[in-house]
Amino acid sequence: MTNIADLRQDYTKASLDLDTIAASPFTQFRKWFDEAIKSEVLEPNAFVLSTVAEGGKPFQRTVLMKALDDKGVVFYTNYKSRKAQQIEENPNVSILFPWYALERQVAITGRIEKVTKMESLAYFTSRPHGSQLGAWVSHQSQVIKSRSILEMKLQEMKAKFMEGKVPLPDFWGGYRIVPETFEFWQGRQSRLHDRIMYQKLENEDWSTFRMAP
Repeated sequence: MTNIADLRQDYTKASLDLDTIAASPFTQFRKWFDEAIKSEVLEPNAFVLSTVAEGGKPFQRTVLMKALDDKGVVFYTNYKSRKAQQIEENPNVSILFPWYALERQVAITGRIEKVTKMESLAYFTSRPHGSQLGAWVSHQSQVIKSRSILEMKLQEMKAKFMEGKVPLPDFWGGYRIVPETFEFWQGRQSRLHDRIMYQKLENEDWSTFRMAP
């Protein structure tokens, strides 16, 4: 078996400096996101969402960013899922975009809120037909006896909506993460990584500073 302690990679692809970063973290994020797309990073819009359950226990899962604007990061899910229940209890979240191929990651903290129903409807109608049906089929996070239950439910939904558009479920929609901090991490040699933090101020401006690796 490989000695896990011997697994290491020296990062040499890029650097990050306070003198050259964008004034807005959203501008800097879009720059890195575009570079991730051009570099054909697998699922560049995938990020790890961390929430806190009752009793202070953290939980993580990977979701997909489906919109980005100067208000925040948007994703869509079942409003009765485990993540939604935890968000209801504590709207403070942390997310991480891990772009390993570029030796980069972006960590964002902030508060989360539901998007408008119109936003959810606009996105839902843009989804493939199968994904629309899937939103109706899965009671996300609930225990099920077998996969055949999902397959049977899918056939029911196909028959139910055979002759018309698939409506937006009232239990499904979007969330927007409104950032309070951004941390841009660029791997460097000898583990002396670049870490630049943006922190939101009371006047809605952003302060920037370098952090030790």
